[in-house]
Amino acid sequence: MFDLSLLSKAIDVGDREKTIQLTNEALSAGTNPQDIIVHGLQAGMAVVGEKFSNGEYFLPDMLMAARAMKAALEILKPLLKETGIPTIGKVVIGTVEGDMHDIGKNVVATLLSGNGFEVFDLGLNVPAKKFIDEVSEKKPHILGMSALLTTTMPVMGKVIKALEEAGLRSSVKVIVGGAPVTQDYANYIGADAYAHDGGKAVPVCKQLLDK
Repeated sequence: MFDLSLLSKAIDVGDREKTIQLTNEALSAGTNPQDIIVHGLQAGMAVVGEKFSNGEYFLPDMLMAARAMKAALEILKPLLKETGIPTIGKVVIGTVEGDMHDIGKNVVATLLSGNGFEVFDLGLNVPAKKFIDEVSEKKPHILGMSALLTTTMPVMGKVIKALEEAGLRSSVKVIVGGAPVTQDYANYIGADAYAHDGGKAVPVCKQLLDK
């Protein structure tokens, strides 16, 4: 039985070559590809998210871990059955219209992907209509919006109102975040949740799936 904690540790330290090596070794030992993903890669990314959230890790550490994870997934994807990588929920995410900042949003998207979520990243400067269209088409469990400017924060409220007008609000949980955003503001616009950073977003999104 291959020790998948070795793979988790390689992800944790962002060692891409070691991650590739251990992924191949796990496969050679007869380990199920889905087990490698869940108990090796995702377990490692969960640790990275926690360390990022508590200030022990910074953006470069997180990006190195994400790079290592993606390299392993490239090896595993062809071996997975048609059901694909097991996912715990779907998330549509983007930075709102008028805002060209995406580092924080990218961190959240990467950590969610690494923790079992299927993520549809719409990028930055996303108009309300695009959010609505994607929620209607993809039917995600969660919609995530980011704003890094106080001037673009009101767009989040507009998107939530547009969801209501489209009859979609009850079908999706809304989480918001970004430097100027607060819990009070999330409550004010009627969002379901708020996360201060990428590490916090993962457990919050998992909690939203249970509500």
